[in-house]
Amino acid sequence: MDTKLHTLLADLAAFGDAHDGDDANRATRMLNITPDTGAFLAVLVKAMSARRILEIGTSNGYSTLWLADAVAGIDGDVTTIEMSPQKIAMARENFERAGLENRITQREGDAGQHLQQFGDGDFDLVFLDSQRSAYLAWWPDLKRILRAGGLLVVDNASSHADEMAAFTEAVQADAAFTTSLVPVGKGEFLAVKSA
Repeated sequence: MDTKLHTLLADLAAFGDAHDGDDANRATRMLNITPDTGAFLAVLVKAMSARRILEIGTSNGYSTLWLADAVAGIDGDVTTIEMSPQKIAMARENFERAGLENRITQREGDAGQHLQQFGDGDFDLVFLDSQRSAYLAWWPDLKRILRAGGLLVVDNASSHADEMAAFTEAVQADAAFTTSLVPVGKGEFLAVKSA
């Protein structure tokens, strides 16, 4: 990771913490992943040479930058979906500042609708950091768009375990997936699709 990106990520982490810590900003919180989660995602991407990544929940692009930097060396790309036009604009600016905009495709709108448009096995890795109450409804498409041997990573698996319980139970019950809960950041739920 180059110095410019390292500095930008540090700035975005500090901004997110300060912004989200102010009760006046409750409706517009960034809800970014932790820096150790970003580093963990980058290691996963590189370890499995994941070139086609889908992220659901862009926010201001903090996690997207970790993913895009990780795929840059293997000529990969990240597709990221976000509902908020304001966050999309913030993320776009951050992608340009990092010089990684050519590795990132932004999509605006409902993730469930976008998921239906992707083909079977389109992605090597899917990162979920979005509306947890929707995950269970998205599950049929999530497993369909992951390639054999692909990886699903879900943030907030420990911090919001109750909200994710029905979803994680459904994934664990699917014989095509092997799962693990990793105590990084706010908890990362991992599910690998059988080859």
